[in-house]
Amino acid sequence: MVRPSKLTPGQWKELERRLLAGETARSLGREFGVSESGIRKRFGAHQSVSAQSAQVRIAAEKLADAQTALEILPVSQRQVAISLADDLREISRHLAGAARFGSATAHRLAGIAHAKVQEIDDAAPLNEASLEALRGVAALTRLANDAAATGLNLLKANDDTVKSMNDSEVKRAGQVTRIELVPMAPAPERQPE
Repeated sequence: MVRPSKLTPGQWKELERRLLAGETARSLGREFGVSESGIRKRFGAHQSVSAQSAQVRIAAEKLADAQTALEILPVSQRQVAISLADDLREISRHLAGAARFGSATAHRLAGIAHAKVQEIDDAAPLNEASLEALRGVAALTRLANDAAATGLNLLKANDDTVKSMNDSEVKRAGQVTRIELVPMAPAPERQPE
C-alpha cells in the first residue's frame, strides 16, 4: 500500500517550479518537510534536474533578452517584429504537421511496397510479372522516401542543434556547466537515388 503524500498537488507544483528555478532539493525538502530523496524520486535524478534547471535559466535569459530587444525598437516596428515571430511559430507548427503527415504517408507506402514484394516470383524474378512488381516496389519506395523527407530533415536539424548545444559550454557564476541534451531520435541517412 502506497503512503499518501505529505504535500498537496499544488505544493508539489510549487516545489517543482522552485527546483527548476535553481533552488536545491535539500533546502526545499527542509522547507516542505519532505526528504531530499523523495524529491529526487519524484522529479528525477539530480543531474537531470540540474540540466533542466540550466535549460530553464537559459530560456528565461533568452526571453528577457528578446523582451529588451523588443523594447528598444520604435513602437511602429514592435508590432512588425511580434507579427514576424508569430509567423515563424506558425511556420514551425505547419512544418511539424507536414512531418507528422509525411511520416504517416511514408509508413503506409512502405507497407504497400512490402505487400507488393510478395508478387515477385522467387523462382523467376526476371519474368515480366516479377519485373512489373519490382518497378512498383521501386516507385512506392521512392514515394515513401520523398514523403518522409520533411520529417527526416527536421530530425536532422534537431540533432545538429542538440549536438551544437552539447558542444558549447555555458558559463554561469564563474563556473562552467555542460548542458547534456538528448536528441529526439537519430535521423537515418537518406540514400541518393
